Amino acid sequence: MAITEDQVREELKRVIDPELFVNIVDLGLIYVVDIQPGEEGKENVLVEMTMTSPMCPAGPQLVANSRQVVESIEGVGTVDIKVVMDPPWGPDKMTEDARDQLGIF
Repeated sequence: MAITEDQVREELKRVIDPELFVNIVDLGLIYVVDIQPGEEGKENVLVEMTMTSPMCPAGPQLVANSRQVVESIEGVGTVDIKVVMDPPWGPDKMTEDARDQLGIF
């Protein structure tokens, strides 16, 4: 069964920002999910994500947790998590659910 972008994003919702207590998908930190054929019938996943700020202290933890949840998906081969800062993150990237959780209107 092929891995889908929606499936990867759903798994990434398990990663919670330890400072804001909102998942990284709803925060708008996930920019790209690219799935390519890999070896032995597996699929390789590239995730481009950002942080709420360039010096985000939770950055390494968010990257490691993201890698871990994507690797747990059946059929995934290699996982590449790339942190990008362009375009810069802003509250406008959050879902309405995230804004509600944080009290941002």
